[in-house]
Amino acid sequence: MEQTRRKGRAQNRTRSGINTLGPQRTTPPPIGGRYYPLDLDQVTAIDGAARDILQRIGFSDAPGVVVDAVSAAGGELKNGRLLLPNELVDRALRGITNSFSLFGQVAENEMELSGNKVHVGSGGAAPRVLDLETSTYRESVLEDLYNAARLVDCLSNIHFFSRPMIACDMPDLHSLDINTTYACLSGTKKHVCVSVSLPEHVAEIADMCYTIAGSARAFMEKPFLSLNVNHAIPPLRLDRVACEGMAEGVRLGMPIHANTFGQLGASSPVTMAGCIAQTIAETFAGMIFAWLINPEAKVVFGMRPMVTDLRTGAMSGGSGEQALLMAAVTQMAQYYNLPNSTIAGATDSKLPDVQSGYEKALTVSLAAQAGSNLITQACGMQASLTGCALESYVIDNDMLGSILKSLDCFAVDEKALAVSQIQDVVNAEGHFLGQSETLERMETDFLYPEISDRHSIEEWQDRGGHELRQIAREKTRYLLSHHYPQHISEATDITLRNNFDIRLPRTVMVSPSN
Repeated sequence: MEQTRRKGRAQNRTRSGINTLGPQRTTPPPIGGRYYPLDLDQVTAIDGAARDILQRIGFSDAPGVVVDAVSAAGGELKNGRLLLPNELVDRALRGITNSFSLFGQVAENEMELSGNKVHVGSGGAAPRVLDLETSTYRESVLEDLYNAARLVDCLSNIHFFSRPMIACDMPDLHSLDINTTYACLSGTKKHVCVSVSLPEHVAEIADMCYTIAGSARAFMEKPFLSLNVNHAIPPLRLDRVACEGMAEGVRLGMPIHANTFGQLGASSPVTMAGCIAQTIAETFAGMIFAWLINPEAKVVFGMRPMVTDLRTGAMSGGSGEQALLMAAVTQMAQYYNLPNSTIAGATDSKLPDVQSGYEKALTVSLAAQAGSNLITQACGMQASLTGCALESYVIDNDMLGSILKSLDCFAVDEKALAVSQIQDVVNAEGHFLGQSETLERMETDFLYPEISDRHSIEEWQDRGGHELRQIAREKTRYLLSHHYPQHISEATDITLRNNFDIRLPRTVMVSPSN
């Protein structure tokens, strides 16, 4: 028995070796949807309140492009507020595309957004990064963003890369949008989500995608980039620039994330039910507008209500209330049968420490168990989304693997119940470690962490007694010194650099040994 244990430990050391790139294919999406915090009466009550908000209260500051589209479809501008009647909501729910896929730049990175299929990824807009060498925060720059994309590209439990930080070294908004898009697309083959500062930048970003895909049609058939759009300013105002950017994006065939970020007790009611109802109404406004502009639009229902610590007014992304809130909005999105996304993993901790671990695990687990299609900010982020830590991606990759594994179903049949095997073992060696099925399933039924420690106390001490963050930093350094994605051909890259103001030097995109 001890020999078998040693064999397992040796194999585990090989699997979690620090100086390896690790598997680069993402794990297939598991199925959530086993946790429902709301009963049917509560769901229908929240739905009724959201519809009432849309029909009776409506939105202020609606830009002309939204007013025109909604009014032509039966809405009304009354006393300066844009109202959306129930009939329009029902018609939109029947017409909005309720299942589609987002793609990466290689075939194995397809993500089907339907039902309770769960995908996890990065996200955020942090202005600071935790420096890998000094362990102090500094302004994030374009190379940091590219490095984060490279890390995510080779971490197997992270399915997509949503821009997590701001390139603060860009001189203007145009340079920011173009170079953010380039750094993300060149850093990873996985699906990329970016934001756009001004609507006039959308066409250039689309052109960049068309160039990489080979044509506009090729991109639209398998879109490997989507736009995050925060079209509403809670409570119940519409943002002109964001709405115009959304309209341009759907016209150009780009998938859109219609995102709303109310804060419970600050920009939305302090009660969870009221917060969810308002958030649904605000998110519906973006979904319906995008659908009216392009009935074939691919739009993600992005409800992201956040919890406020009412003692300070600051966001509290790692709280139990936040976990419950995200599970509830996921359940509402499934009630409407809409592709959806949530935020989870927005820890309040400033470092990848114990607090960070338990807050991320709690919030991501509940969102996954509820069946959120896309869980953003699930990795890499710190300090209530104001900071990013590269080593956190490596740590969180292990965490996400365990969370996704917890969504597995297991067989309950005659073979799995193993009564005859139990009888054989108790009358023989008295343990199952040597059974052929145990050895076979060792490789198929279990997910082994890449850096988390499972050694005995003695082995851990003999190996230096390192803490997890120490191991993660070593792994991060190794990955960044060895993994330089080359999925965009040199000819295409030259075209991009000739056509766009690309500021990421080629020298940081190739191994120093080349």
